[in-house]
Amino acid sequence: MQITWLGHSGFRIEIEDAILLVDPWLTGNPLFPAGREDEAVSGATHILLTHAHGDHASDAGRLAKKLGIKVHCIHELSEWLNGQGVETVGFGKGGTLNLNGAKVTMVHAVHSASIDFADQGLLPAGDAAGFMIAGEGHTIYLSGDTDIMADMAWMAEYHQPDIGILACGGHYTMDMERAAWAARKWFNFRWVIPCHYKTFPILAQDATALRAGLPPGIEVIEHDVLDPIRI
Repeated sequence: MQITWLGHSGFRIEIEDAILLVDPWLTGNPLFPAGREDEAVSGATHILLTHAHGDHASDAGRLAKKLGIKVHCIHELSEWLNGQGVETVGFGKGGTLNLNGAKVTMVHAVHSASIDFADQGLLPAGDAAGFMIAGEGHTIYLSGDTDIMADMAWMAEYHQPDIGILACGGHYTMDMERAAWAARKWFNFRWVIPCHYKTFPILAQDATALRAGLPPGIEVIEHDVLDPIRI
């Protein structure tokens, strides 16, 4: 398995026979290096979106058309994207897709979810979500934008993820301390990868507090954009 951060909440996840682009916001992303889009998206087989905000979804349609692949997301957002000429697969929380051998289950998140990058102003687009991504003997919990929520308890027990990709930059999502609290209370992660941080001054600029709040044995991975990690 290979996980590559694309900046902010974007990831390229190579698992089983799938190459997943999750929330691939590249245009206007302050952390994404200019001129490296083709490298970042080469060979991608599917796009996953946690929700409709522009810093997650605004490039999805363009990239789907460029690559000839589908966007997989909550039903209402998929319908809107489909109306823009994008091939989509809409599904809902609790639904599981087999994407080239990777099992992707949509799970709950606590966040707003309107389309905020369209010319028509704010548009309703379903709900925010996270994903459990299982394959190659591992399960990734990709939280999406969320705060701590009680659902994390059953999600951890049921899916038993060993990798956490947690949006924890604060202000719009849980912060590093809250993410650490949730991780040590409910999850049994071996690796934790922070995201939705560093992008803007209002967000946390490092994961020091996350690392300090976790017990020994959990590796917090802060890796550079487009510098892949292998698990």
